[in-house]
Amino acid sequence: MSIFDRFRVTGKRLFITGGSRGLGREMALAIADGGADVVLVGRDQPSLEKTAGDIRRLGRQASIIQTDVGIPGECEKACQAALALGPIDILINNVGGRRENIPTEDMPLEKWRALMDLNLTSAFLCTKLIGKAMIQRGEGGRVINICSINSLVAGRGINGRHYETAKGALMQFTRATAVDWAPHKITVNAILPGGFMTEPNQRWSKLHPEVIATFKAQIPQGDFGQPEDLGPLALYLASDASRYMTGAALVIDGGYTLW
Repeated sequence: MSIFDRFRVTGKRLFITGGSRGLGREMALAIADGGADVVLVGRDQPSLEKTAGDIRRLGRQASIIQTDVGIPGECEKACQAALALGPIDILINNVGGRRENIPTEDMPLEKWRALMDLNLTSAFLCTKLIGKAMIQRGEGGRVINICSINSLVAGRGINGRHYETAKGALMQFTRATAVDWAPHKITVNAILPGGFMTEPNQRWSKLHPEVIATFKAQIPQGDFGQPEDLGPLALYLASDASRYMTGAALVIDGGYTLW
């Protein structure tokens, strides 16, 4: 057997939140290219349809669930709808974002709770519901949580510390769940991306160009990552190639957190 066969995910099904654009899209395409069918969840119908079409051109099935998983009730419905389509073997909790540049001392409680629901509660609910189905099937599974380098360090020149809080909690949730579910042959790992010029960061670059310039200047490799750089890492964690890895937090940031 070729070493590349261990990266195949043929016959598996992926459920990914925020899967139609940016990093989510590239991870979905990479795992589809590895052989898996995909259930895409997102808010924007046109981008969902575009990514689903690209997946189908790879010869894989693609299903769409248009909803906002930042709303807990909608998140639960999305998970139930996905499970009704068939077993889920791979879960990627990708949705999230800073969205707000509000200082802690001015952050309204309602806004804080809504942003925590987006970045943390959605991952909890998907892990709970999709993961429970994995446990009941008894065939193992893969859970991949998309955290951030802000799980480890605070963002420079920017507010909205709900993001650091949620992503730090998500990393620890990854580790704790990995311990609990290891006997069920379910691995739970986290990816911690650094600077990638996705649509939200392009928006930040227009609103706060000084923040993006400062960020870029601190990257040892001298530039931001491209969304497609994340695809191979996601495929590795989704496949049998990572069978013996669980509870890991894998940083991909061009060296930003090294100094």
